[in-house]
Amino acid sequence: MPAKIIQTNNKKFNRVKLDPITLDVIENSMFSARWEMDAVLFRTAMSPGIREQGDEFPMIANLDGKMVVGQFGSFIHGFKEAFDGTIEEGDMFLTNDPYSCNGAVSHANDWLLLRPIFKDGRLISYAAMFGHMTDVGGKVPGSLPTDATQIFEEGIRVPPTKIYKNDELQEEILDIILHNCRLPIWNKSDFNAIVASIKTAEKRVIEMATRFGDDIFYSALEDLLDRNKKAMGTLIQNTVPTEKQYFEDYICDDGLEMGPYRIKCAMWREGKKVIFDFEGTDPQSISSVNFFLNEEMFKMFCGVYMIMVFDPAIMFNDGFYDLMEVRIPEGTLLKPNYPAALSCRTHALGRIFDVLGGLLGQGAPEFLCGAGFSDSPHLMYSGYDKNGEWYQLYMIGFGGVPGKPMGDGPDGHSLWPSFTNVPNEFLESYFPLVIEEYYTVPDSGGAGYNRGGNALCTTYKFLEPGEVSIHDDRWLTYPWGVNGGLPGERSTKTLVRKNGDTELLQSKCDRIAVEEGDTLYHVTWGGGGCGDPFTREPERVQFDVDAGLVTREGAKENYGVVLRKDLSINKAATVKLRAEKSKARGKVKLFDKGFSTIKELKARCEDETGLKAPSDPKFQKWMTAS
Repeated sequence: MPAKIIQTNNKKFNRVKLDPITLDVIENSMFSARWEMDAVLFRTAMSPGIREQGDEFPMIANLDGKMVVGQFGSFIHGFKEAFDGTIEEGDMFLTNDPYSCNGAVSHANDWLLLRPIFKDGRLISYAAMFGHMTDVGGKVPGSLPTDATQIFEEGIRVPPTKIYKNDELQEEILDIILHNCRLPIWNKSDFNAIVASIKTAEKRVIEMATRFGDDIFYSALEDLLDRNKKAMGTLIQNTVPTEKQYFEDYICDDGLEMGPYRIKCAMWREGKKVIFDFEGTDPQSISSVNFFLNEEMFKMFCGVYMIMVFDPAIMFNDGFYDLMEVRIPEGTLLKPNYPAALSCRTHALGRIFDVLGGLLGQGAPEFLCGAGFSDSPHLMYSGYDKNGEWYQLYMIGFGGVPGKPMGDGPDGHSLWPSFTNVPNEFLESYFPLVIEEYYTVPDSGGAGYNRGGNALCTTYKFLEPGEVSIHDDRWLTYPWGVNGGLPGERSTKTLVRKNGDTELLQSKCDRIAVEEGDTLYHVTWGGGGCGDPFTREPERVQFDVDAGLVTREGAKENYGVVLRKDLSINKAATVKLRAEKSKARGKVKLFDKGFSTIKELKARCEDETGLKAPSDPKFQKWMTAS
């Protein structure tokens, strides 16, 4: 049964007409409260993944649970539908189990806390935040095992639980949870930081409602949602055709040497509503790369992408959700049946953005971006140092962002725009390693009129024996280019032992033993290019060569730009070479994936990557849905 809301005051709110200035003030006050949630969290959390990197997602919602401001879209509807209990004043809920909250969180490392906000006995709003915990007690340090085959191997699972009742912390419950984690001090600190950020949002909401009046505050949130719906409705009408568009992309492998896995989606418009249908997506994996995709979460992904590409002036919130219908077949990679493993769902999550880009751009090629929002590379390093102290690093890496119609893709950037890197100085101060190199890789971004962002190479020299886990993708398939743009380069991971022996590592691996003096060369992917590279202004190519972003050879081969020794442009030679290369290439491709068929891609895999091609996936349906 869905959750039951308990109120001592059941008086309904009245919708009133607001003047634009009042609405604007409340809108900006809501944004300020949302950013204040982040500030409180960053200043009080302990784990570098949250404190330094920003792996957290805040939200303030209306009384129906629709996100008004935030980052990840509302999961409250799914939560309320899954929670069989009461929601009362003074409650705060905790869960990290995807199967208990309809995918509101998608793996056990994400701790979701939710607070109903009451004023004068009435529910007026919700505040929520979830953050990635460095460890939750899974079978490997970091709790993201690539070889997990069931969710029971991924750490402690907490069903939706009242962690606060009547504003009192249920300490016994929290102690049991922390007892199952390798870093209980970090987890408790991060938990308290999330609680503090949510209570900050609660304070600001009540202040706003008190200042303007409950009905005005309620009406303002409804107006902001309605405004978003109207704007998104126009955007959908103008960009989504009625005829079906199809696109597919792949996760390269599953960590068990099988792959690639196909994600397929069709998109079309029926009246005012856009339909997304994932029929044809591969069945769920027997490994942990499954992604339990909440339909509301996908709508958020789609909304964010459309707004950022087509009209960044639109305020992002959940107002448009009933303009979209999402169909995800059960038992697939994106809707696995319990108890499928989920810990490494990051690759499928990131790949959704590339699929969206391929779909939405077909109806409006002038807005088409390359691929590159494809992954979120993870590195874990753990062990006991010389003093017998446990150390455990979790961090997210950066890759090349795709080229886009309005400009080059950023070099060495995150899948999530708000994420920041863990400073190298911080890593060297708190963990037994040295960062010997940290640079963007020249020519790794796909060539185009607008260049794809370059990959990032980070060289880690380990100072203590330990174990390393790596989670990445795009080592087999390429981040594709669009409208004549070339694909970005693949990712690579190379371990050089102290004695000089070299090992090529899989993109997803655990329990890699390292010794003092071993060095890891961690290279991510480059973003796909956008537009014909032979039309890029030679002066821009010259600048990139001078900046070390493109090599002299890359300028000639990929852009047809001939540079003299002093980097001046040989204009005559450039015009001639570009004409020759354009003729030899022929008509530009709408999509350049870097291969024609998966069979052909696998056939040349070992020659190009040094790694054996993955075998065809073996699918297993754990159990039928009840």
